[in-house]
Amino acid sequence: MRAFHIESAGAEPALCTLPDPEPGPGELRLRIGACGLNFADLLMMSGDYQDTPEAPFTLGMEVAGTVDALGPGVDGPATGTRVAVFAGQGGLAEMGCFPAERAVPLPDAMSDIDAAAFQIAYGTSHVALAHTARLQPGETLLVLGAAGGVGLTAVEIGKVMGARVIACARGATKLAVAERAGADHLIDAETQDIRAECKRLGGVDVVYDPVGGDQFEAAFRATNPEGRLLTIGFASGKMPQIKPNHLLVKNLSVMGLYWGGFLKFRPSVVTDSLATLMRWYEEGRIKPHVSHVLPLERVSEALDLLRARKSTGKVVVTPR
Repeated sequence: MRAFHIESAGAEPALCTLPDPEPGPGELRLRIGACGLNFADLLMMSGDYQDTPEAPFTLGMEVAGTVDALGPGVDGPATGTRVAVFAGQGGLAEMGCFPAERAVPLPDAMSDIDAAAFQIAYGTSHVALAHTARLQPGETLLVLGAAGGVGLTAVEIGKVMGARVIACARGATKLAVAERAGADHLIDAETQDIRAECKRLGGVDVVYDPVGGDQFEAAFRATNPEGRLLTIGFASGKMPQIKPNHLLVKNLSVMGLYWGGFLKFRPSVVTDSLATLMRWYEEGRIKPHVSHVLPLERVSEALDLLRARKSTGKVVVTPR
């Protein structure tokens, strides 16, 4: 099989040919139909991600495809079942072996491409907004990086949950994508003052921030008393410095959110969230936005789209 593989620590990933894998105890083998890319894949390539596997390993955190073999002690999902799996690695390949307990059966109406773009982005935003921040109907939600992989899902989910959504992104093209996802108000991070615009709109109750840096600082200063700020990531490359005494003045809460971490210490949060999200998908309330679908031989190009911020929503790679 072909796989986008890192052979040793510090080595550059390369598309290579590996033996077809055999599932071990507790595993299933998947004939991969699609793999969704994430900013974390770039961090894994440089060794900067908090859950970077030890080399050798194949990149690709979330996959969808068809089960074609089960390992010892595994009684399902049955071969021929279409599933999505968040495994943290192994998705940028033609085949892969993954923990059977993480396989989520797919609705017939959900394509492999939609499924590969679904779990991390929607899961992160739903757990962040519903479980961690406890967003309420009528509250104002500010989404930074609102046209990105997770940001766009936060706009959608915020609207489904009954919030007023302010979307912040760079440039008219990206803002148009956020508006189509349901944003009520738009802020161009290239030309407008985020703090001033949010204050003009009455301030914000919840901030969803996968960007960090100066945008976090501006959002922090526009947050209403008892506001909640969700730190999702640092796509800007800059981690903001928070002065604790400023939290006291307005009784603010800053909360970190790493979706994959729940699988280790409280997996029911993830499984309950995914059940809700799958139902919303079947009801037509949410729909993944995939701006690019590229074949495995163009995976470097696909990753460059993330690196250069040239994509909106998700980038998905297919084996062919």
